[in-house]
Amino acid sequence: MEKEAKPLKITDTILRDAHQSLLATRMRTEDMLPIAAKLDQVGYFSLENWGGATFDSCVRFLNESPWDRARELKKRMPKTPFQMLLRGQNLLGYRHYADDVVERFVKKSVDVGINVFRIFDALNDFRNIRKAMETVKKCGETVEGTISYTVSPVHSVDLYVKMAKQLEDMGSDIICIKDMAGLLTPQVTRSLIREIKSTVKLPIHLHTHATTGLVGMNLQCAIDEGVDMVDTAISAMAMGTSQFATECVVASLKGTERDTGLDLNLLHEISDYFKDVRKHYAQFESDFKGVDIKILDSQIPGGMISNMENQLKEQNATDKIEEVLKEVPRVRKDLGYPPLVTPTSQIVGSQATLNVLTGERYKIVTKETRECLLGKYGKLPGELNQELFEQVSANEKIIDCRPADLLEPEWDSVKKECEGKVTEEEDLLTYAMFPKVALKFFETRNDPTVTEKARTDAAKPKTNGPGTASAAPAAPVATGPANYTINVNGKAYSVEVVPAGSAPATTAPQPAAPAAAPQPAQASAPAAPTGSGNIVDAKLPGTVLSIKVQVGSSVSEGDTVLMIEAMKMETEIKSNFTGTVQTIHVQEGNNVSAGDPLVTIG
Repeated sequence: MEKEAKPLKITDTILRDAHQSLLATRMRTEDMLPIAAKLDQVGYFSLENWGGATFDSCVRFLNESPWDRARELKKRMPKTPFQMLLRGQNLLGYRHYADDVVERFVKKSVDVGINVFRIFDALNDFRNIRKAMETVKKCGETVEGTISYTVSPVHSVDLYVKMAKQLEDMGSDIICIKDMAGLLTPQVTRSLIREIKSTVKLPIHLHTHATTGLVGMNLQCAIDEGVDMVDTAISAMAMGTSQFATECVVASLKGTERDTGLDLNLLHEISDYFKDVRKHYAQFESDFKGVDIKILDSQIPGGMISNMENQLKEQNATDKIEEVLKEVPRVRKDLGYPPLVTPTSQIVGSQATLNVLTGERYKIVTKETRECLLGKYGKLPGELNQELFEQVSANEKIIDCRPADLLEPEWDSVKKECEGKVTEEEDLLTYAMFPKVALKFFETRNDPTVTEKARTDAAKPKTNGPGTASAAPAAPVATGPANYTINVNGKAYSVEVVPAGSAPATTAPQPAAPAAAPQPAQASAPAAPTGSGNIVDAKLPGTVLSIKVQVGSSVSEGDTVLMIEAMKMETEIKSNFTGTVQTIHVQEGNNVSAGDPLVTIG
C-alpha cells in the first residue's frame, strides 16, 4: 500500500518574528499592507503577525495602534489564519496580569482576527498558561501549547517529552517546540521530534532561529522525523537572528512526499518586495547578520539580540556587548537556569547589562530580577544563588502557588484609572499592558507630526557612532573639546575634555543639571545644584516612573527614593545617604541620563 503523502506546513514569520529579530520590531503597518494580498495567496498554514514585541513597539515607537494593524491586515488577508505569540499570564507585557485582564485580552485578540495562539510561559510553568488556553478554546480558536526549549544541567529531552504530554492533557491542539535562541543540534532535534511523536497524538510545530548556523540541518532532521509544521521567514528577512528562508524549504521538498505545494515564483515576488522594505529600517539592523556559534553559550534568543544592541546604544555603551554576552550565562545560572525568552530574557539580559555597566555584579538589582527570584513569575527550574537571594529577598519567602492566584481582579481598577482619558476596551487593554507608554500614545496617536517623526527616524542611515545599533563604537576623532558628566563625592559635574592636539581648556567644571544645556564656563570652583547637600544621581539612563519621597522626607541610607524604567525593566534608585530630602530635581515621566542629579539630601 502506497504511503500517504504528508505535505509540510509552513508558518511565515515575516510580519512578526523576522523583523523583531532583525530590525528591533520597527516595521510599520504601512509597509505590510501593500503585500498583504500576495501573502494571502501563498497558502501558508498561518502567518505570524502579532504578539511578541509588536504590540509594545507599535505604541512605544511607531505611534500606531496594534489593534488597527491586525484589523487592517485581516481585511486584506481573509483566507490565511493569523497567528500570535502570547506569553501566557504575562500576555504581551513584563509582569503577570490578573485573570480578568487575560480573558479580555484573548477575547479581543480573537475579535480583531487572531486564529492561532502560540501560548508559552518563560519558565515552562504551565500553571501560567492555563487561563489563556482555556479562553482561546472557549472562543473556538486554535491553541499551540508551547515548550520553551533551552539547554542547561536541569533540562533534558525526557523532561520536554513529559511537558508535551502535559500540554496534550491540558487541551492543546498543537504542540510547539520554541527554540528561540537556535540552540537545537541535529541529533537532539531528531531525538526530540521522534520521542514527542511517539508520546502524543497532536501535530508538532517547530520554531527555531538561524543564529548558530545549524538551522538548515535541524529543520531537515525534524522533517525526516515527521514534524508537521515549521516556522520560516521569506528570504529577504531570513537568516542571521531570524528564521531559515521559506523558499529554501519549499525548493528542497519539491517532488517529495513532504512537498509544501507553495509557489516559488510568488514567494520570489514577495521577497523582492521585502528586500526594498528592509532598506527603510537600516537604522535598526542588527550587526548579528551571519553565524555566531557563541550563542550556544550565551543562549540569547534572536528577537533579543537586536533589542539588546539598541538598549546598549541608549546607554552609549555599544562597546560593552561582548562583556554582556559573557555575563548573561552567569546571571542565568544565578537565577536557576530559566529559559531565555520574554520576559526572562529581558530580566536576565537587563540584569547582565547593569552588572557590566556598573562594574559590580548586582550593585543594582531590577525589580523584575528580585520578583523572579521570589517565584513571582513561576517556579524556576534549578537552584538559586543563595547569596543573591538573601541579598534581595528582604526576608520574603519564595511563593509556591500560581503567581496569578495572588492577584486581585484588575479590570475595574484599569477603568477607574482611565476615567476621562479613554473608554474603548482596546485602549483600556493597551493601558493595562503599558500604562505610562499608553497614556503618551493616546495623546499623540492623532498627531501626524509624531507619526512622521517615527517614520523618518526609521529611515535614518546607520552609522557606527552613538545612537546607532552598531556593536562597536566609532574610533574617536580629535576634533575639539567634549563635555562629560562625572560624579565626585555624590555630586554631578559637567566637565570639558580636550583631545590631544587641541587648544587647552580655560574653564573649570560646572555642576550638571538634568536635561539642561552645559553651563556657561566660569573660572571658579564648582557649585552644587540648587540646595546644598548630597546628591543621589541616576545610575543609568531611563525614564522616571515614580518618586517615592517628598521634600522634607527623612530617608536612611539604602531607602528607595524613586523608580526608573531602563531597558524595559524597573530599577530602584536608592539613597547613599541618611538625611532629609531638600530638593527633587526631576518629575515623573522625565528622561534622565547617567549622572543626572535626582534628589538632594541634606
